[in-house]
Amino acid sequence: MQNCFQNNFLEAGCDEAGRGCLAGPVFAAAVILPEDFDNKELRDSKKLSAKKRDSLRVVIEQEALAYAVVKVSVQEIDSINILNASILAMHKAIEALTPQPEFLSIDGNRFHKYKSIQHQCVVRGDDLYQNIAAASVLAKTHRDEYMMQIHDEYPMYQWAKNKGYGTAAHVQALREYGYSPFHRKTFHVKSLLSLKLDL
Repeated sequence: MQNCFQNNFLEAGCDEAGRGCLAGPVFAAAVILPEDFDNKELRDSKKLSAKKRDSLRVVIEQEALAYAVVKVSVQEIDSINILNASILAMHKAIEALTPQPEFLSIDGNRFHKYKSIQHQCVVRGDDLYQNIAAASVLAKTHRDEYMMQIHDEYPMYQWAKNKGYGTAAHVQALREYGYSPFHRKTFHVKSLLSLKLDL
């Protein structure tokens, strides 16, 4: 896996976590790695165990030249839709970087230009470039940590296990208990067949 997409400009890799969830914020991370950074275990966070993600998070946060992780709330997701919320989260993460990058490599195929910084969208970029993979790991681990915290408020949804994704147990809990304040009312939940929930 290459360190980054190009080597002429200071590059940040960007990725998000939680885009396909029924509940919880969407998180995004932006990471600038040193040119000589090379970790053979780093890859798309979805292909790593939770234990491995947590250990890589420590390495990334210690060795990155800069990193930032931010979240965009459920309320904002409902207001501007999940795609725009995911891109907004990445913009906020980029904005929080010091130094500011000169080039952005983005996981996936959708992005809105950030200021005047050149960018490149890369499908499955978190399996091709270490800076995107690092952003994937940070976004995922920070989001999982957040979902574990809010699980204590609403244990019936089993967020400690499903992290807000639409598992059978999560959907059944929605049938029984309805929405929590952390559910996305205009995304996925609303469209689940056979769910007749009060908004």
